[in-house]
Amino acid sequence: MRLSRIIMALTVGLAVVTVPTAAGAAQPQPPAPGVTDTPQPPPYVPQPTLTVNLPTINLGQTVVLTGQGFGPNETVDIVVTVTPLAAPAANQAPARRSDGTTVAMAPVAYQAAAPLSFTARTDGNGRFTRTYKPSVTGLLTFTATGRESGRVASTQLRVLDQPQPPPLPVTGDSLGTPMKVGGGLVGAGAVLLLLTFAWRRRQRFMGSH
Repeated sequence: MRLSRIIMALTVGLAVVTVPTAAGAAQPQPPAPGVTDTPQPPPYVPQPTLTVNLPTINLGQTVVLTGQGFGPNETVDIVVTVTPLAAPAANQAPARRSDGTTVAMAPVAYQAAAPLSFTARTDGNGRFTRTYKPSVTGLLTFTATGRESGRVASTQLRVLDQPQPPPLPVTGDSLGTPMKVGGGLVGAGAVLLLLTFAWRRRQRFMGSH
């Protein structure tokens, strides 16, 4: 009889302990420290850029193209398009160079000797440099596209014709010296001619006596 009461008491105790444990397990648990449901923004990727060290050059000069923000160690395709420089509007004076000479800025018919498409290779930071020597005048647009990253950047370069050398100045001294020398020679010749005539007349006079 005592044994059955002991067993019953143990059973009731186990039931009392089990119920709160199961109830606690059914309740929602707080999130673990450091875990959040807010989505994180993607890492910032800078926009690619393409720059040229000189915005305007004369035909025959060389420029340096610099690209940044492309994929690391990738090939970049660069395409060059040429737009002729616009002619001046009607009744407007042509453009003037720094030396005072004028240039009509008329559309040019160009034959490209420099490549209009070439490639560059970026380093581990997505940067590259490339030199370019235009062979045509006009407004050149460079467009760079990364083969793997697909990133695109562009820049422009204005190429003018080579300046013409200024004409040599004409001064009074440069003309005066030859004229003075020539005048002296003419005078000396006249004196010699007069002396020759006088000598001949004297010879004739002496011969007649």
